[in-house]
Amino acid sequence: MNIDIRKSIVANFQDADSEEIKDAIVSSIHDKDEVTLPGLGVFFELIWQNSTNDEQEKMIEKLKQNLNQS
Repeated sequence: MNIDIRKSIVANFQDADSEEIKDAIVSSIHDKDEVTLPGLGVFFELIWQNSTNDEQEKMIEKLKQNLNQS
């Protein structure tokens, strides 16, 4: 059985409103459930692929700052 996780996650949220997407993100982080990590990764991938180089650099800098604080 070959499951395309990316396509499945996108399909599950394609018609979701902003609040549903936010709730999914917040609950995934709050619950610290590792099962949800692939979904967050797909969300990040979509954001990354549709960001300008400047936006990507800002994300990298923000990530670096937060990694150094952890």
